[in-house]
Amino acid sequence: MSDLILVLLIVVLLVCLLATVGGFLLYSGLLSDVVIKTGPPPIKNVTIAYKFKEGSYKDCGAAYTETCSIGPKLSSIGVFYDDPKQRPSEKCRYIVGSVLCEGEEKPDEELQKMYEKFGFKVFSLPEVSHAVTTSFPCTTPLSHILGPYRIYPRLTSYIEERKLCAFPTIEICSSDVINYMVPLSRQTDFFVPEMKDEVKTDMKEEDSDEDRGTDITGADSHSDVSSVSGGVPWDSRETSLAASTAASLASSLPLRDIMDANEDIKHRDHSDRGSNESMGSGSSFEELDMDQDEQEQVDGEERGEKEDGEEEEEVPEGEDGAKEAVELAAEKKEPLGEEEE
Repeated sequence: MSDLILVLLIVVLLVCLLATVGGFLLYSGLLSDVVIKTGPPPIKNVTIAYKFKEGSYKDCGAAYTETCSIGPKLSSIGVFYDDPKQRPSEKCRYIVGSVLCEGEEKPDEELQKMYEKFGFKVFSLPEVSHAVTTSFPCTTPLSHILGPYRIYPRLTSYIEERKLCAFPTIEICSSDVINYMVPLSRQTDFFVPEMKDEVKTDMKEEDSDEDRGTDITGADSHSDVSSVSGGVPWDSRETSLAASTAASLASSLPLRDIMDANEDIKHRDHSDRGSNESMGSGSSFEELDMDQDEQEQVDGEERGEKEDGEEEEEVPEGEDGAKEAVELAAEKKEPLGEEEE
């Protein structure tokens, strides 16, 4: 009898434990609705204190702990630039920091100096009119773990299905909610200076690899083409990226491909212009040929009239013409007769 009671107690404790864990997971947002939409972002232009990191996104917890310890009342922010599926996890780049102020407000000077003392840098993120946004409840520390597993698969599929050019991914963590946003414009304005330098380095390495490939095929590495291909400034790539609308998921595409998207559009425009010019020149040549044909026809008619006039002059008409013909024949016969004698 005592053994049965002990077993029942153990079962009850296990049930209570499972119920507690299940309730904790539900409270942390395990089954919360995830609504993804396109519209105004949850934040405007903000000034942040950040640290640039490179490595696996799973190791960003220490950076969040550091920034929250300096400003516990401030909202924390993370900007994740790379897609782990497209880039090795140990080379993924991101920043973690705190929001110092938003809109036209000015940051607290003492708090800013405190962040700078611990190695943080200050940067301003722009305001965009449209972004892919969603949110997740932030009720427990477990919410920061459940959020990415619930949000990112649906966020990725949403962007891919609609073929949107959206990147990078931004997380804004406040006291009760985690806001996720992926801007649809001015994406490169969210790149901190360290990230821009990284992209420049990547572009130079890719260009050098391409030049080596041309050397293998027999091309001259000191030719004009190779020198131009490796010297494109960042600003031109940045403006071409702002005009690009053909990328599907920017976070899943190489940054170089996205930045070169508008270059293809420019080449297409030039080719279209060239084709239009060639069509125009072709039509002008056709007009010249038509003019020449008409001129030849006119000249032929004039020549025909002249020849007819000459024939008319050579052929005499009427009695006078007959007399002249007889006299001419007689003149021709006289020399013949003299020769016979």
